[in-house]
Amino acid sequence: MKALTKTTRSIKPAEVEKKWHIIDAEGLVVGRVAAIIANILRGKHKPSYTPHVDCGDHVVVVNADKVKFTGKKLNDKVYYKHTGHPGGIKETTPAKVLEGKFPERVLEKAVERMIPRGPLGRAQMRALHVFAGTEHPYDGQKPEKLDVASMNRKNKVVA
Repeated sequence: MKALTKTTRSIKPAEVEKKWHIIDAEGLVVGRVAAIIANILRGKHKPSYTPHVDCGDHVVVVNADKVKFTGKKLNDKVYYKHTGHPGGIKETTPAKVLEGKFPERVLEKAVERMIPRGPLGRAQMRALHVFAGTEHPYDGQKPEKLDVASMNRKNKVVA
Protein backbone atom coordinates (compact mmCIF):
# COMPACT_ATOMS: atom_id res chain seq x y z
CA MET A 1 0.00 0.00 0.00
CA LYS A 2 2.99 2.32 -0.49
CA ALA A 3 1.35 3.89 -3.59
CA LEU A 4 -1.55 5.35 -1.60
CA THR A 5 0.50 7.48 0.79
CA LYS A 6 -0.22 11.19 0.71
CA THR A 7 3.23 12.72 0.91
CA THR A 8 4.33 15.89 -0.83
CA ARG A 9 7.53 15.49 -2.80
CA SER A 10 10.08 18.16 -1.95
CA ILE A 11 12.53 18.99 -4.73
CA LYS A 12 16.27 19.06 -3.94
CA PRO A 13 18.55 21.90 -5.11
CA ALA A 14 20.41 19.53 -7.45
CA GLU A 15 17.16 18.60 -9.24
CA VAL A 16 16.22 22.20 -10.14
CA GLU A 17 16.16 23.09 -13.83
CA LYS A 18 16.41 26.83 -14.40
CA LYS A 19 15.04 28.36 -17.59
CA TRP A 20 15.56 31.88 -18.94
CA HIS A 21 12.69 34.28 -19.68
CA ILE A 22 12.82 37.70 -21.33
CA ILE A 23 10.21 40.41 -20.71
CA ASP A 24 9.85 43.65 -22.67
CA ALA A 25 8.61 46.10 -20.03
CA GLU A 26 7.74 48.94 -22.41
CA GLY A 27 4.33 50.36 -21.45
CA LEU A 28 3.70 47.80 -18.69
CA VAL A 29 2.34 48.73 -15.25
CA VAL A 30 5.15 48.50 -12.66
CA GLY A 31 3.33 46.64 -9.86
CA ARG A 32 1.70 44.10 -12.17
CA VAL A 33 4.87 43.18 -14.04
CA ALA A 34 6.82 43.09 -10.74
CA ALA A 35 4.34 40.57 -9.28
CA ILE A 36 4.72 38.31 -12.34
CA ILE A 37 8.52 38.57 -12.21
CA ALA A 38 8.57 37.82 -8.46
CA ASN A 39 6.51 34.64 -8.99
CA ILE A 40 8.87 33.46 -11.72
CA LEU A 41 11.95 34.20 -9.59
CA ARG A 42 10.49 32.23 -6.67
CA GLY A 43 9.43 29.33 -8.91
CA LYS A 44 5.75 29.51 -8.01
CA HIS A 45 4.78 28.93 -11.64
CA LYS A 46 6.24 25.39 -11.53
CA PRO A 47 4.45 22.30 -10.23
CA SER A 48 7.67 21.33 -8.43
CA TYR A 49 7.69 24.53 -6.30
CA THR A 50 9.39 24.06 -2.95
CA PRO A 51 9.34 27.04 -0.54
CA HIS A 52 12.79 26.45 0.98
CA VAL A 53 14.66 25.83 -2.31
CA ASP A 54 15.67 28.33 -5.00
CA CYS A 55 13.70 26.70 -7.81
CA GLY A 56 12.87 29.84 -9.80
CA ASP A 57 13.99 30.81 -13.28
CA HIS A 58 16.18 33.63 -14.57
CA VAL A 59 14.35 36.72 -15.82
CA VAL A 60 15.83 39.30 -18.20
CA VAL A 61 13.86 42.56 -18.36
CA VAL A 62 14.54 45.05 -21.18
CA ASN A 63 13.16 48.58 -21.61
CA ALA A 64 12.78 48.96 -17.84
CA ASP A 65 13.04 52.74 -18.25
CA LYS A 66 9.73 52.75 -20.17
CA VAL A 67 7.51 51.26 -17.45
CA LYS A 68 4.30 53.10 -16.53
CA PHE A 69 2.41 53.99 -13.39
CA THR A 70 -1.37 54.28 -13.25
CA GLY A 71 -3.15 57.32 -11.89
CA LYS A 72 -1.00 60.04 -10.31
CA LYS A 73 1.52 57.62 -8.76
CA LEU A 74 4.36 58.81 -11.00
CA ASN A 75 4.54 62.10 -9.08
CA ASP A 76 2.60 61.40 -5.86
CA LYS A 77 4.22 58.11 -4.78
CA VAL A 78 7.21 58.64 -2.48
CA TYR A 79 10.18 56.32 -1.96
CA TYR A 80 11.99 56.71 1.37
CA LYS A 81 15.50 55.65 2.37
CA HIS A 82 17.52 56.38 5.49
CA THR A 83 21.23 57.16 5.58
CA GLY A 84 21.63 55.75 9.08
CA HIS A 85 22.40 59.15 10.60
CA PRO A 86 19.97 61.16 12.74
CA GLY A 87 17.60 63.11 10.52
CA GLY A 88 18.95 61.27 7.50
CA ILE A 89 15.69 60.31 5.81
CA LYS A 90 15.69 60.93 2.07
CA GLU A 91 12.70 60.86 -0.25
CA THR A 92 12.25 60.71 -4.01
CA THR A 93 9.49 60.05 -6.52
CA PRO A 94 9.35 57.48 -9.33
CA ALA A 95 9.47 60.33 -11.89
CA LYS A 96 12.85 61.49 -10.53
CA VAL A 97 14.23 57.93 -10.48
CA LEU A 98 13.09 57.19 -14.05
CA GLU A 99 14.71 60.42 -15.29
CA GLY A 100 17.91 59.76 -13.32
CA LYS A 101 21.05 57.74 -13.98
CA PHE A 102 19.60 54.31 -13.06
CA PRO A 103 15.94 54.16 -14.20
CA GLU A 104 15.87 50.35 -13.92
CA ARG A 105 15.93 50.66 -10.11
CA VAL A 106 12.18 51.37 -10.03
CA LEU A 107 11.43 47.87 -11.29
CA GLU A 108 14.28 46.22 -9.35
CA LYS A 109 13.04 47.64 -6.04
CA ALA A 110 9.42 46.76 -6.80
CA VAL A 111 10.41 43.12 -7.38
CA GLU A 112 12.84 43.07 -4.42
CA ARG A 113 10.05 44.14 -2.05
CA MET A 114 7.91 41.20 -3.24
CA ILE A 115 10.64 38.61 -2.55
CA PRO A 116 11.15 37.32 1.00
CA ARG A 117 14.08 38.78 2.91
CA GLY A 118 16.97 36.52 3.83
CA PRO A 119 19.55 34.30 2.13
CA LEU A 120 17.00 32.55 -0.10
CA GLY A 121 15.50 35.85 -1.28
CA ARG A 122 18.95 37.23 -2.08
CA ALA A 123 19.75 34.10 -4.11
CA GLN A 124 16.48 34.49 -6.02
CA MET A 125 17.16 38.18 -6.73
CA ARG A 126 20.49 37.25 -8.33
CA ALA A 127 18.45 35.65 -11.13
CA LEU A 128 16.90 39.02 -12.05
CA HIS A 129 18.66 40.96 -14.81
CA VAL A 130 17.15 44.40 -15.54
CA PHE A 131 18.29 46.68 -18.37
CA ALA A 132 17.11 50.20 -19.21
CA GLY A 133 17.54 49.75 -22.98
CA THR A 134 16.88 46.96 -25.44
CA GLU A 135 20.40 45.46 -25.36
CA HIS A 136 21.35 42.61 -23.01
CA PRO A 137 24.25 40.12 -22.90
CA TYR A 138 22.12 36.98 -22.35
CA ASP A 139 21.36 35.95 -25.95
CA GLY A 140 23.54 32.85 -25.46
CA GLN A 141 21.08 31.45 -22.90
CA LYS A 142 18.25 31.60 -25.48
CA PRO A 143 15.64 33.21 -23.21
CA GLU A 144 11.97 32.50 -23.97
CA LYS A 145 9.91 35.62 -24.70
CA LEU A 146 7.18 36.14 -22.09
CA ASP A 147 4.35 38.40 -23.30
CA VAL A 148 3.07 39.96 -20.06
CA ALA A 149 0.85 42.47 -21.89
CA SER A 150 -1.33 39.70 -23.33
CA MET A 151 -1.86 37.96 -19.96
CA ASN A 152 -4.31 40.62 -18.74
CA ARG A 153 -5.60 43.78 -20.38
CA LYS A 154 -4.72 45.77 -17.23
CA ASN A 155 -1.03 44.88 -17.47
CA LYS A 156 -0.41 47.47 -20.20
CA VAL A 157 -1.19 51.18 -20.04
CA VAL A 158 -3.07 52.25 -23.17
CA ALA A 159 -2.97 55.90 -24.37
